[in-house]
Amino acid sequence: MPELPEVETTRRELAPRLIGQRISRVLIREPRLRWPIPPELAERLEGHRIAGLGRRAKYLLASTRDGTALIHLGMAGSLRIVAAGEPPGRHDHVDWRLEGGQCLRYRDPRRFGAMLWWEGPPAGHPLLSRLGPEPFSDAFHGGWLYERSRGRRAAVKSFLMDGRIVAGMGNIYANEALFEAAIHPQRPAGRISRARYGRLAAVIRGILARSIGAGGTSFRDYVRTDGEPGSYQARLMAYDRAREPCLRCGAALRGSVVGQRSTVWCPRCQR
Repeated sequence: MPELPEVETTRRELAPRLIGQRISRVLIREPRLRWPIPPELAERLEGHRIAGLGRRAKYLLASTRDGTALIHLGMAGSLRIVAAGEPPGRHDHVDWRLEGGQCLRYRDPRRFGAMLWWEGPPAGHPLLSRLGPEPFSDAFHGGWLYERSRGRRAAVKSFLMDGRIVAGMGNIYANEALFEAAIHPQRPAGRISRARYGRLAAVIRGILARSIGAGGTSFRDYVRTDGEPGSYQARLMAYDRAREPCLRCGAALRGSVVGQRSTVWCPRCQR
């Protein structure tokens, strides 16, 4: 599933090619995504220029003069710019045709993504209004994690993946951050010190930045806007490595399920 680095990579690659472009036509072949594409989306976008392309958590925000399209890639979605005349594939559900003869094409084999419309400030959308701080913002730091964790018995991995605590953290990077910070993923969030949370916040920023620099992580479905995979999977230390040797101490990594998500840790390095 595309997480923050993959969505940010998509944003950075698309922004120079989309901002300032006028949308001449919107073709919706399959509106039945995670939430149905609103019927008014085409009417709201056609004839308008894309004024900006932002990101909040795992959502892309394509803004125009009249509002914002919220795009979520779901489990397997991707966005590519193709020639307007290129025939669509089976899972190519939406096209935004641009005046210059190109087309922004949304592909989603599992149809678990979203393309929604919002006329107010994006921060007021129900899907965004309760999100926690962005990992790269000044509001995100060890003190924030420490204060929000007091009294919590839930596993720290589940705590990190709560979007109200930090926006955009997913399973891959939660595994990696806890490994690098030497924190056991099942440790209760409320039993971690302020100092360890300070280290964890710094680790999260570093891992996300490195993944963005590598174009994200590709395992099954995620590809960049040019159709090529990201390369950060070659640097993963924990995720998807259960029973393999720890790259630090050599112990066999263990795996289980935490908060209904696959979780891997080192029994020696993480406490």
